[in-house]
Amino acid sequence: MKGAGAPLHEVRTIKDLRDMLGQSVELYGEKNAFLVKRAGNPNYKGVTYKEFYQDNQALGTALLDLGLAGKKVALIGENRYEWATTYLSVVNGVGVIVPLDKELPLEEIKNLLQESEANAIIYSGKYEKSFLGLKDEISSLSIFINMDKSETDENSYSFYKLIEKGNALLQAGSEAYRNQEINPAEMKILLFTSGTTGTAKGVMLSHKNISTNLMAMCQMLYIDEKDTFLSLLPLHHTYECTCGYLCQIFRGCTIAYCEGLKYIVQNLQESKATVMLGVPLIFESMFRKVWKKAEKSGSADKLRKAIKVNNFLKGIGIDLSKKLFAQIHQALGGNVRLFISGAAAIDPQVSKGFRDFGMLLVQGYGLTECAPIVALNRTIYYKDDAAGLPLPCMDIKIDNPNEEGIGEIICRGDNVMLGYYRNDTATSKVIKDGWFYTGDLGFIDAEGFVHISGREKNVIVTKNGKNIYPEEVETYLGRSEYIAECMAWGKENEKTGETEVHAQIMPDYEAIADELGEDYTFQQVRELLKIAVRDANRQMSAYKKVVDFTIREEEFAKTTTRKIKRHLVEQEVGKSTEV
Repeated sequence: MKGAGAPLHEVRTIKDLRDMLGQSVELYGEKNAFLVKRAGNPNYKGVTYKEFYQDNQALGTALLDLGLAGKKVALIGENRYEWATTYLSVVNGVGVIVPLDKELPLEEIKNLLQESEANAIIYSGKYEKSFLGLKDEISSLSIFINMDKSETDENSYSFYKLIEKGNALLQAGSEAYRNQEINPAEMKILLFTSGTTGTAKGVMLSHKNISTNLMAMCQMLYIDEKDTFLSLLPLHHTYECTCGYLCQIFRGCTIAYCEGLKYIVQNLQESKATVMLGVPLIFESMFRKVWKKAEKSGSADKLRKAIKVNNFLKGIGIDLSKKLFAQIHQALGGNVRLFISGAAAIDPQVSKGFRDFGMLLVQGYGLTECAPIVALNRTIYYKDDAAGLPLPCMDIKIDNPNEEGIGEIICRGDNVMLGYYRNDTATSKVIKDGWFYTGDLGFIDAEGFVHISGREKNVIVTKNGKNIYPEEVETYLGRSEYIAECMAWGKENEKTGETEVHAQIMPDYEAIADELGEDYTFQQVRELLKIAVRDANRQMSAYKKVVDFTIREEEFAKTTTRKIKRHLVEQEVGKSTEV
């Protein structure tokens, strides 16, 4: 394959995140680190690396002045400049940062604040009323900092007034923040997993974990100071935080914050973004819309022919992608050169489809416990059906493989977490003799690419011992234009005792309306879906076929990285439809 054996990209060495930021300011000081939209201004405004660094120093100095040295600081809010400033200010000389999921119910946020023993919380203004109500309930929590408040009062501090105070202290000669020592091996980041099983564990990460991951991933995938990233996944999640924030600061890129999922295309155009991180659901939706528009306009056959011709030309060194598919490029911002997918496996047809249009999409594989990247496809060496090649900082092997070579993926390296917070029992279950047991099943092919079959706890085992990976079944089902989302699981047949595959399907009601008209009936929807399921079944071995499905009217409950919360679906009961 093209690119096999290509050398890794050169990257500079960083010993910790403070060192990383300091080096980047020296290298890229006058360049924009961020593009942000301030209240009342619809246009992006730049914030340079030097300005960002000054705000970091000032906020860190002010937080130390509040007595937070060595303390835990919770952080919650939408993707925004103040979130990014807080994160590096805390870890680079104050204490431990505790990023929290803004989508969690208040009661769960309260539980995590108690479990982490947070001493301060920095938050978006809309949370003020809710969080101030926790003052008397969480004994450790005494400092409240509002990102949007103009003035400090007896209830909470103003974020920007603290920066003003920090700047005054710096001008008066304060060296307190700069003199704080950084131990790269200490816990400085405490992340609570947003797993699909409903149980959250506190993952302890260090500067060394993150720095190792940053250097290794940038050796694999080339980005530089000419790139602008559109940040849209939630920053509290380590995938976006490491790969969509810290990585960009390391490499001198510009980060533009997306205003929401419905603004992706608009923000891609406004920011002139060249790279975007996402999850499969986002890219699959974008890809589906391109083809839906082509079908509606009657240009789908012409598009297929253009792809065929262009792929032939690319084989002899001529690439006309940008000319032949100019409309598609413009519809996606006009500047995108690279999409990066993570958090779950993406349909290989989507990766190949974007490449057919002249936009490279690669996927990677990781876990919060690995800070997060474990394997990654390269821009010059990739496989659409693979999670990627092991990072240069990682050893990966398959534990207890079956006759097909599939077993649990285990790995080791300096990016593996320190352990689970106050949970030695859980830690000892996943870290054994230096190896981290991921809970994911997969295999490594002859070229060294890691392939993910599915989660060990999700695997469906038939009566005669065959393994069915629901993620594979879901990929085939999801290729139907009439299926927006789906989830498969195993259920025992009461008569035969055999374990059979069942599915729950969320229809794409827009596509169904296009096909049937607005006055369609439930019976018509059911018949369309039965055909879609039969089409998927034809592509799978007999024992993997979906024998029964239910239809849902509302989308699945998901984690913030858009993965279905499987445990909730399995508790639900729907109307069955035999296939």
